[in-house]
Amino acid sequence: DLNIHLTRDITAAGTRDFDSDTTSIASRIARGRIENGRRYQAFKENVYWSPSDEQQFEAFELGDVADQFPNATVRGVDLFPPPINWVPPNCLFEVDDVQKPWTWKEPFDLIHIRQLLGSFTPDEWRDLYQQCFENLVPGGWIEQMEFDVRVRSDDASLPPNSVLAGWGETFISCAARAGRPLTTQETMRASIESVGFVDVHERLYKVPLGPWPKDQLLKEVGLLNLEHWKAGLEGNAMWLLTKFGAPHPWTKDEVELYLMEARKDLKNSHIHGYGYARRVWARKPRDDHMVQTNIKLEPSP
Repeated sequence: DLNIHLTRDITAAGTRDFDSDTTSIASRIARGRIENGRRYQAFKENVYWSPSDEQQFEAFELGDVADQFPNATVRGVDLFPPPINWVPPNCLFEVDDVQKPWTWKEPFDLIHIRQLLGSFTPDEWRDLYQQCFENLVPGGWIEQMEFDVRVRSDDASLPPNSVLAGWGETFISCAARAGRPLTTQETMRASIESVGFVDVHERLYKVPLGPWPKDQLLKEVGLLNLEHWKAGLEGNAMWLLTKFGAPHPWTKDEVELYLMEARKDLKNSHIHGYGYARRVWARKPRDDHMVQTNIKLEPSP
């Protein structure tokens, strides 16, 4: 049997009891807080920039890990309860803050992390990886998947003065002012290695934005990515720009005008944009094996 921990926040799997010492959710946390017409988590104000309302959850397609591994206990952890009515009996969703001391009773076999860029300071990231290391069985694995917020084009079809071309740098700057970098995909490998993980692997994926590729699989990936962008556009922009926009925090109206231009770019079928997704996975050592390096560029997930 496996114990798997998954997070957006964190996900994990293992052979645990279903009992938990995790504190019950207060009604205030379940309700969240409302800013600019969107609901945000209420665990910690001014920390996590992505909304937690139903509109934002439409942007996430979660794999049926529990169905694929019926002998595993799969725990999904986030700062807000997902809007779901049924899960397999071996799947548990918990609301918790992974920055606090972990209360699970047994170590995990696998801890999966994704889409947490911009959530933590560099020191908090290291603390999180340290907690992951301490809560894995010897030989257990950590895996993390993060996206680069910058949009690129290889054929000069992305106008350099377009909103989409400057989108990534705009938000990287906002996040830097917030003290919670959006460049996690560039730093996570070194941070994971620094706490003692070995057998480290890294893979870079080129993810199209829109159904412009000729390859049918990449076309479908691009269409899904475009829908993901459209669903998360306002939620991903509103908090950062109204809190940390330059040269001063933006108004809601300014953000909405900016998003209007971004949507025009997304609808422009002549733009052949793409972004990078990076996956890093590593093992908690059973012994003193040397770290192995494996980097490979692939066109799509």
